Amino acid sequence: MGFERCHPAVNLIFFCAVVAAAVVFTQPVYVALAYVCAFIYSVKRGGKKALIFDLVLIPLIVIFAYYYSIYTHFGVTVISINFIGNRMTLESLLFGFTIGVRAAAVLMWFSCIHSVFSADKVVYLFGRVSPRLSLFLSILLRMVPRIKKEAARIDTAQKGIGRGHSQGNIFMKIRNCVRIFSMMITWTIEALATASESMRSRGSMLRGRKAFSIYRFDNRDRSFVVAMFALITVTVMAIMLKQTRALYSPRISMSPVTTLSYLFYLCYAVFCLMPFALELWTEYMFRRARKTV
Repeated sequence: MGFERCHPAVNLIFFCAVVAAAVVFTQPVYVALAYVCAFIYSVKRGGKKALIFDLVLIPLIVIFAYYYSIYTHFGVTVISINFIGNRMTLESLLFGFTIGVRAAAVLMWFSCIHSVFSADKVVYLFGRVSPRLSLFLSILLRMVPRIKKEAARIDTAQKGIGRGHSQGNIFMKIRNCVRIFSMMITWTIEALATASESMRSRGSMLRGRKAFSIYRFDNRDRSFVVAMFALITVTVMAIMLKQTRALYSPRISMSPVTTLSYLFYLCYAVFCLMPFALELWTEYMFRRARKTV
């Protein structure tokens, strides 16, 4: 039983909280915790592909921080002066690095959302509130892997007639890629129209319709929610005490780190790692049960 086996409402509460925290918090410790926890859980969920994606984000963060510090001028600690006389300050460099790390954390959390949430969960959560939104999101989530498979099939078929994306000179490759992209757009529009008409004919837009659901809010979910809200409450206390914010202009300033700050850091880290710990515990219990049998 991984985190994806929990009730969809539990998944929604957790991901809304961690994404909001990754966007809002600017204090360096919280930014680092959000990034590290998102990195660990995304690798756990996605394996080697997720690891490659997460590692690619690191040089992009550095490039963005350097670009931001060159074209945004604030702060008093001058590092260097470029060829047109603009100052590159430590404050702008660190703030650009913070923005890049926060954006990377959000992207990694969204990769986890994509692996945890299924179309059935989206329909269950939003079906009664907004049938149109639930239909759109469920079709969109289902279309992403289908588009990837269909693109591979089209490319394979085009290679049979010498028009694959890697065949010919550079100009032929560009023309072949444009042709394949055009085919994919046509196929995607037709697939979306077919899926929409299919769902509409099944009564997905009828008011008061009831969808089949396999989800049940049991004691395991209740315990998880109680623990989540306890940790969220501690984090809200940190927000009220201004422990999660930092100013980078004109100087870097933040609330002093106290013994209570370490408690806030610990609670936030535990909260972000709850799904990861749950999956590790599930795997341990599964291996233990197999050895027993």
